[in-house]
Amino acid sequence: MFFATLCAGCNQPGESLCHRCRFSLAATPSHVDESGIMAALAFEGVARQVVHGLKYRNRRAVAREVARLMVRRLRVRSVDVVTWAPTSGARARRRGYDQAELLARAVAAELKVPCRRLLYRSHGGSQTGHSRAERLRGPSFRARSSHGRLRVLLIDDVVTTGATLTAAREALLQAGVGTVICAAAAATPSALQSMRPARRRTAAIASVASTSTHTPRIPTPSAAETLLTTSSRKAVRPASAPSLARAS
Repeated sequence: MFFATLCAGCNQPGESLCHRCRFSLAATPSHVDESGIMAALAFEGVARQVVHGLKYRNRRAVAREVARLMVRRLRVRSVDVVTWAPTSGARARRRGYDQAELLARAVAAELKVPCRRLLYRSHGGSQTGHSRAERLRGPSFRARSSHGRLRVLLIDDVVTTGATLTAAREALLQAGVGTVICAAAAATPSALQSMRPARRRTAAIASVASTSTHTPRIPTPSAAETLLTTSSRKAVRPASAPSLARAS
């Protein structure tokens, strides 16, 4: 029991992300802002619990699930390398890891491309707890020089104002990178006000008592089981006699 795996969304024993929480994460659309920064989830409800679990509660295993969801929902293709916007050194030492790096390496594994550290934080602490005005000034980064016109996927965990990803993108471009694609696991409600849905998606199951698909909630066990057994990947159609005859 001491070493049981707990779901990062609902804290129940089992997988790092249970079926119920996976379905609830599928309820919200991905978003993109005018500068091209993409976010796979809205930072609220189950998504907030999952990202907080990765960021503050050492739920490292959920990084693979979040990365898989980011690749599938944001449809990022044809990149040469994946990198991340590093957090402050003090935060990384305190936690023992950088959550953005974990996400970047998991995304790179999904895309089957290299993951390299191309950015270093020049000065300043974490953005957590700062006012919006302080966040808008953003951190400062320096990037490794690039001699090729690389297409780089830049990863962060949460978008609040976009200042971190914007500053990191500018550092990469100044270092000679050809193209920088910015993607985050989630965007806060304030950030979503300046973003638009990246594409239409059919909302997944929310709570039976809920009429909103904006804030995802954990579906009931019966609803999750129904979706699981009727999903297109698991559904098996019985073969009819004529079809068997044609096949033979």
